[in-house]
Amino acid sequence: MVKLTLYGLDPSPPVRAVKLTLAALNLTYEYVNVDIVARAQLSPDYLEKNPQHTVPTLEDDGHYIWDSHAIIAYLVSKYADSDALYPKDPLQRAVVDQRLHFESGVVFANGIRSISKSVLFQGQTKVPKERYDAIIEIYDFVETFLKGQDYIAGNQLTIADFSLVSSVASLEAFVALDTTKYPRIGAWIKKLEQLPYYEEANGKGARQLVAIFKKTNFTFET
Repeated sequence: MVKLTLYGLDPSPPVRAVKLTLAALNLTYEYVNVDIVARAQLSPDYLEKNPQHTVPTLEDDGHYIWDSHAIIAYLVSKYADSDALYPKDPLQRAVVDQRLHFESGVVFANGIRSISKSVLFQGQTKVPKERYDAIIEIYDFVETFLKGQDYIAGNQLTIADFSLVSSVASLEAFVALDTTKYPRIGAWIKKLEQLPYYEEANGKGARQLVAIFKKTNFTFET
């Protein structure tokens, strides 16, 4: 019997990407909330599991894996009945991998973490305009990626959709999505919202993250 444990917290986009994947694969798991405000991720027990002290961390039969992209690829490779969510075809997989790297290096690092670190952990209320511009650029890229296709890496649902929707939906905390300017992104999100597990795995946590940032009353510099 599969015994999986996911360590994380719902407002975290990477954690939600893993929750979406687990739900799509219909895998049961134990969910352990990690209180990062109380610095639980720096406890000796957690550091033993994940020396980088990040969320999410997945435990599978005594083995620990961190980084959401590594986790979701692992879950599909090990537990999926087919390769639909993470195609084995070299070209299709390359496109999925590119989107995953884009999420990691651009959307999350340059869009979300660069703001959350200063606002939530350093108490800043003024965010440089370049951070606003970076989010607009992200929206521009994602809109372009969706041209002529239903999903972010082609015409079938993949883990790239789970990774990117978790973070793109979270950008609402900083810059509201203009669906007139970005109709493809709006349609893509609506399509994913129809998944029976979307609300529990991603929608709820995304709203929690937006609410956290709204309470800070941060603004962008002009």
